Amino acid sequence: MRTPEVVPVLDAPSDGVLILFAHPAIAKSRVNRVLASAVRGLPGVTFHDLYEAYPDFDIDVGREQALLAEHDIVVLQHPFYWYSTPALVKEWEDVVLQHGWAYGRDGTALRGKALLSAVTTGGREASYGPEGGNRYTVEQFLAPIEQTARLCGMEWRSPFVVHGTHGMTPQEAERHAERYRSTVEALRAERRA
Repeated sequence: MRTPEVVPVLDAPSDGVLILFAHPAIAKSRVNRVLASAVRGLPGVTFHDLYEAYPDFDIDVGREQALLAEHDIVVLQHPFYWYSTPALVKEWEDVVLQHGWAYGRDGTALRGKALLSAVTTGGREASYGPEGGNRYTVEQFLAPIEQTARLCGMEWRSPFVVHGTHGMTPQEAERHAERYRSTVEALRAERRA
């Protein structure tokens, strides 16, 4: 693993949306692939595929911190794996969000930026909640990511969730992709205003 390098906070104002995309089996994905296609190439959006960039999990901390510093909005897009993120996202958090850079008394690099989780679940929405088989809502399962954002001084946004991907038709996936694109465009426009 590379020796972590702390990147200084840039003095220039940040702008745009950084989508951190993490799907370990994108070739098998039906819905995340469609969602990604809807936002890839949008003006003011940087689409960064973590599994493509780091198939060996050897994360370039300096590069990742520079990307975060350059953007005002961060979207963490991934399938919901075992009520959490794919493994590379956890590794990314562990090595990139360093004390003294992302949090702590002198860790102000992310302060004021926005974070949105964009997740897909195989199960239907009814399965997430007190009466469902999973007992908790997706929002409750995302509490560690929300708390990470808050610790870093980021503004947590209500997550973008697509339920029921296992039984979804291509037309339904396209409708969710349009909604996702609109969400990302609205975030970008709001932060520029």
